[in-house]
Amino acid sequence: MQNSAVRVGLIILAAVAVSAAAALLILRTGPTHAGLLRPDDAETVARGKAVYAENCASCHGADLEGEPNWRRPDGDGLLPAPPHDESGHTWHHSEKLLFDLTKYGLAATAGLKDHKTRMPVYDGVLSDEDIVAALSYIKSRWPAELQLRHTEMSAQDQ
Repeated sequence: MQNSAVRVGLIILAAVAVSAAAALLILRTGPTHAGLLRPDDAETVARGKAVYAENCASCHGADLEGEPNWRRPDGDGLLPAPPHDESGHTWHHSEKLLFDLTKYGLAATAGLKDHKTRMPVYDGVLSDEDIVAALSYIKSRWPAELQLRHTEMSAQDQ
C-alpha cells in the first residue's frame, strides 16, 4: 500500500514538472496570441518607449505621427512610414499581426515575395520582448476606447 502511495506521489510530481516545463517553453518561444501587448504595464511601456525611440521614431515620428503623405508612394515608389497614433491604421491590425509585421516584415508575413519597403525586419535585431514592449508603448498612447477595440479585435485573431 505504501508503494502505491509513493508511485501516485511520483506521478503527480512528474505531471507538475511537465506542466511547469511546458509553461516555461511557451514563455521562452515568444508571444503568439492575443493579449501579448501590455499597455497598462508601466515597466513594459517604459522599456517600449526606449525601444521605440531608438528603432522606430526616426521614421514613424517621436510622437507616433508618421511621415507626411504616408498614404501616397514617394519618388522611389515606396510608401512613407505611417503614423502609429490614433490617426493611422496600426490599431486596425491585431496584436499578433503587428508583432509578425515588426519581427518578420510585410513581405514575409503577407507572402508578398517582391514587396519593397523601407521598414526593416527586426528578427535577430530586437528580442521578442523588445518588440512586445515597443508595440505596448504604441498601444498605450491610443485613447482608451481604441485600446479596448484593439484588444477585442485581437482576441478574435487566435
